[in-house]
Amino acid sequence: MPSNQSIIHSAEKFAKQQLEGDSSGHDWWHVHRVRQLAQELARSEGADPFICELAALLHDVADEKLNESKEAGLRKVRDWLSDQRVEPEAIRSVMAIIATMSYNGGKNPPMETLEGKVVQDADRLDALGAMGIARTFMYSGFKGQLLHDPDGNFDDLDYRSNRKTAIYHFYEKLLKLKDLLNTNSAKSMAENRHRFMESFLTQFYKEWDLVDFKDDRELKGG
Repeated sequence: MPSNQSIIHSAEKFAKQQLEGDSSGHDWWHVHRVRQLAQELARSEGADPFICELAALLHDVADEKLNESKEAGLRKVRDWLSDQRVEPEAIRSVMAIIATMSYNGGKNPPMETLEGKVVQDADRLDALGAMGIARTFMYSGFKGQLLHDPDGNFDDLDYRSNRKTAIYHFYEKLLKLKDLLNTNSAKSMAENRHRFMESFLTQFYKEWDLVDFKDDRELKGG
């Protein structure tokens, strides 16, 4: 059997190969950040570091947004793990995490293992704060979505509908994530990132409605 270290090294190369050209916000550098977050959370929470790191590296290789289907993405990762001669129990653990960790409109069942909770939290933390804002606009541009539509009613649209806007994504997902985190370590990290997004939206609406311009004119006596 190959060592855990060699498997991690191979997983890193595989993830880079699969994702380095991505322009939807699910690129290698997103995976790299999730990996680092998962390592930190695993240390804080006492989770298995190998399972957490391996699942973090492979989680978006299987993402249904980047494959023909969810099943095709999962099959790709499962086949790769088998080819690397990863132990069957580790394969089951990693695949259970990857199959369940997507937000999916908040409809997925809760994670059953500590390792799953850690990796899911790591992925969700990278959807918060400045990184979350940057990735939201990157993904919306990739999908050809509008920036904002103050008259739009998107509540009845499918979660991944291309007719939604970048700003609406904050309300359907990003602002909900803080209360959906699993671990105390992640919840603590999320507080500042959540506040940053709220501040961004406050400033966004000021500029959209020219409130800052009107305030400046009033200060100048215009």
